[in-house]
Amino acid sequence: MSTLLISDLHLHPGAPAITEGFIDWLERRACDAEAIYILGDFFEAWIGDDLLTLGKADPTGSATLALRIAQALKARATAGTAIYLMHGNRDFLLGEEFARQAGATLLSDPSVVEWGNQRVLLMHGDSLCTQDDAYMAFRSQARDPRWQAQILSMPIPDRLALAHQLREKSGEANTNKAEDIMDVTPQAVIDAMAAHNVTTMIHGHTHRPAVHELDVNGQPAQRLVLGDWQPGKGWEIEIGPHQQPVLREFPLS
Repeated sequence: MSTLLISDLHLHPGAPAITEGFIDWLERRACDAEAIYILGDFFEAWIGDDLLTLGKADPTGSATLALRIAQALKARATAGTAIYLMHGNRDFLLGEEFARQAGATLLSDPSVVEWGNQRVLLMHGDSLCTQDDAYMAFRSQARDPRWQAQILSMPIPDRLALAHQLREKSGEANTNKAEDIMDVTPQAVIDAMAAHNVTTMIHGHTHRPAVHELDVNGQPAQRLVLGDWQPGKGWEIEIGPHQQPVLREFPLS
C-alpha cells in the first residue's frame, strides 16, 4: 500500500472539472491508499464550518460543494484510508466539524511524519516565503485565534464578501511582486529542515512543482514541491513500499 500527498486543489463552484477530477482520483487512484495527506489550499476559500449547515440555501454553491467533498472523503475513510488535512493560506478556517464530517484528521503546519525509518517534514509552504513582508504580516494576523474568532462571529454573507475581497486583493498584489519574493526563501527551507532534523521536505503553495536537491548540515537532502490542480491535470506525491517519494503529474479524467 502507498501514501499519497496532494495540495492546492483550490476547489470552488466555478471549477467543476477539478471537483469531478478529484472525486474520480479519490475513487480510482486513491482506492488502495493507506493514507492521503492534503497539504493546504484544498478549497479556494473557507469561511467557517457553519457553511455546511446552509446546504442549498447558499446561493454561491459553496455549501453544496463542501458537503459533496466531505461525503466523498468520508466514504474513502470508511473504506480504510486515513485522511489528513493541513490548513493553507486560503482555507485556514477549516475546523473540526468539517474534519469530522469528512472522516479526516486536522494536521498542524508544520508536521513531521515517519515512513519506515525516514522522517519527512510536511508543510503548506507559505511560511517559507519570508521575503514577502506584506503576506507574512497577513499570515500572522490570520493565524491569530482572536482574529479568527472575530471573523467567525460575522454573518455568513459578510464572510463570503470578505473572502472574495481578500482573493481579489491578493491577486492584485501578486501581479506587482517579483517572482523570487513569491517563492520560498532558500535559507528558510534549510532552517526549517535543520530545526526538525529531517532531510526530506514536502510542501505546496508556490504552484512550482519540482524536486530540489539540497545540503542540510552537510547531509544530502530533498525538497519536493507539489503542483496546483488545473481542469486538465493534477499533481501528487506517492510514498511507496520503498519509502522513496515520487512526484507525478497526471491527467484529470
